[in-house]
Amino acid sequence: MRTSSVIVASVAPLFALAAPQFGGPFAASSDLSALATPSTSAPVPTSSTTSITTATATGDGLPGSASAPYPTLASSNGTATAPGSPAPPADNSAANNLGLIAELILAAKAPDRINLIPNDASFKFDFNNPPDKTQTTGKGGHTVRADRESFPPLVGTGVSMTVGFLGPCGFNTPHTHPRSSEINIVVQGTLQTQFTLENGARTVHNTLGTHQMTVFPQGALHTEFNPNCDNAIFVAGFASEDPGVQQGAQTFFGFDQDVVEAAVGNDFTFEGKDVDKFKKLIPANVALGVESCLKKCQIQ
Repeated sequence: MRTSSVIVASVAPLFALAAPQFGGPFAASSDLSALATPSTSAPVPTSSTTSITTATATGDGLPGSASAPYPTLASSNGTATAPGSPAPPADNSAANNLGLIAELILAAKAPDRINLIPNDASFKFDFNNPPDKTQTTGKGGHTVRADRESFPPLVGTGVSMTVGFLGPCGFNTPHTHPRSSEINIVVQGTLQTQFTLENGARTVHNTLGTHQMTVFPQGALHTEFNPNCDNAIFVAGFASEDPGVQQGAQTFFGFDQDVVEAAVGNDFTFEGKDVDKFKKLIPANVALGVESCLKKCQIQ
């Protein structure tokens, strides 16, 4: 009877893009407590230049600390409206409004769509203080998406965006976007990226520094990893208002037991409870990994 560790070894080729360059498993486990979520009072960017500030956290992100703070976007050289006065907040009331989204889709002309959203502040999206249901959080960081559901002014534009905030060793686990290619630019720190387009295609590896960009073709399995002990931020642009996302490992181990067993090979058997146990070990995106980085940054 094989245990869940056998499953990991057997499906390693499926997620090979997470190992050759990073030198570890697709997502190393850690007992670190969840990192702090971004501050809701973070300043709104007023220029195109960005820098990292840290949100409230129980640790400072240094070796030996209890947790690492998430980075947030902040203006590096500007002030909001007037010294000491915050910029007017974005209006999130239109987010997740299915009735409004339906009206926008059915609008006969573009000016009609503009008139359906009378509040100018509804055309502003704040990645530091996003609407509900837009943030995916794991131990290694978080991502915030602006698509037509969370930001209805995107209806009719054919575009959307995600901003990723990765802590030390933060790992955006292998995933695909079924309805769009992605252009990904690093605005803070360093990212190691990999993607495989399809069967028969080689895996493309890159290391991106600040203000360097790469592309992930539509449907390609890809990943981003922060190999350093400092925070990193990336901005991902999509040619779809609803690009979709599907996590590789989480999806694979969501299949029925007999399907998983057949996919990893029939030269061994395992009990259903072993599969269920392994499913629980798969970390939420964004994860902490990989082992070599965790050791370097002294993250236990």
